[in-house]
Amino acid sequence: MFSLKRHLHKLNWKIIGSIIGYALIIEGCLLFLPVIVDFLYKEGHASAYLFTIVLCFLFGFALASLKTKHSYFAKDGMFAVGLTWITISIFGGLPFFFTREIPSFVDCFFETVSGFTTTGSSILTDVEALSHASLFWRSFTHWIGGMGILVFLLAVVPRSNGRMMHIMRAEAPGPVIGKLVPRIRESAAILYKIYLALSALMLLFLLLGGMPLFDALCTTFGTAGTGGFGIKNNSIAFYDSVYLEMVISFFMLLFGINFNLFYFMLIKNAHSVLHNEEVRMYLLVVTFSIVTISLNIQSMMDGSLLLSLRYAIFQVASIISTTGFTTADFSQWPLYSKTILLILMLIGACAGSTAGGLKISRLLILLKQTKLDLQRLIHPQKVDVITMDGKKVDHNIVHQICSYFFCYLLILVIVVLIVSLDNFDLESTIGACFACLGNVGPGLGIAGPLGNFALFSDLSKITLSFAMLIGRLEIYPILIFIAAFFQQDKRKYAMKK
Repeated sequence: MFSLKRHLHKLNWKIIGSIIGYALIIEGCLLFLPVIVDFLYKEGHASAYLFTIVLCFLFGFALASLKTKHSYFAKDGMFAVGLTWITISIFGGLPFFFTREIPSFVDCFFETVSGFTTTGSSILTDVEALSHASLFWRSFTHWIGGMGILVFLLAVVPRSNGRMMHIMRAEAPGPVIGKLVPRIRESAAILYKIYLALSALMLLFLLLGGMPLFDALCTTFGTAGTGGFGIKNNSIAFYDSVYLEMVISFFMLLFGINFNLFYFMLIKNAHSVLHNEEVRMYLLVVTFSIVTISLNIQSMMDGSLLLSLRYAIFQVASIISTTGFTTADFSQWPLYSKTILLILMLIGACAGSTAGGLKISRLLILLKQTKLDLQRLIHPQKVDVITMDGKKVDHNIVHQICSYFFCYLLILVIVVLIVSLDNFDLESTIGACFACLGNVGPGLGIAGPLGNFALFSDLSKITLSFAMLIGRLEIYPILIFIAAFFQQDKRKYAMKK
């Protein structure tokens, strides 16, 4: 951390500005999609989106035109990612503000951060009151943020070099990120092709189930990005269809798997998929949670095991993948079921997926490290190493995961303390913080499946917005941004003295 403070003033601001500029240009181009939606439905909100597009292009081209050096380092990449996500969230929330569909700018920022970070927490009390363009953009932010707007930049902008891995490493979820093929741009393109193919497949299955095209598109965006913004006030429960619920459940679980494994399946490397420890643990946790919750809520379903399985499958898939769609008010379920879901919020799905949370691979490595430490206490002379999928885990990675876990818990405590100033009940406060930091969406109590975050103060909303960004970007990019901000103020204060 001290080394970080000494070198923050040496950040390559030109390359950082250039990256933000390209991201704004991409965001401006993507904003044309809700403009088309508005023209189709004739709701008169196109001007708000067109004005936002103009602003994105003005700032984007100005920043992208900066003459840059390609020599930059990991701290530059992390700072660029953190600042880029904050910037695109500010600009992405402008259409809601300009249309006055969300009058408060803080609420606009919260809603857009929730979209891009694939959290799905909302301040809206009546989702169906939004225009089709805003519903579309709100859900589409999930799809953009799921794989990452900068990974998209790497896939389409012909400027990628070896150092662009710093950007991909900072934005991709999970403790380890590697290249699928030697060139980083090709790796990013492969990931997006897989993402697009799975999204198209899900859209087809939803349409086959009778879901309207607009609803199917928005639901696909929310599922693929594991975000969970619903376009109906009662989310997926509106459709009351077992088929649609099972399709969505399957794809929520699918998008919670490491995308590298889909690539291995494509190149017929079945061994890497079948022997992946993280996926096996993921499926084990899912199965255990579904079975025990089903038995726990069976009495609430008039003794129907099939009905309890239906709700348990959907909510477990939704929470562990950190999607956040709902078909039932699980805040009314027994304490055991709520506790299991709260733990799933913390755990999350697999590294390299679009899901949030701590990630199962991290917890597996922590468990193996704990087991190894116990063995060394019993047998001090024993020499052993931690392995994952038959490969040795570097000691530095174990150290980073331990640091990450400590930082995660520390941030959670700080966020809970700040949000507790609103003086809501403990369940609502902790549930909201877990949901935002874990990028889950619905929490418990007033922020539960049938509630929202509208009652929280602006301070809590801003705090929870940064919690969402910290959770999505794996802590360090946002922490580096915050550290740089305060260090800059400290230097200014010292100069005045």
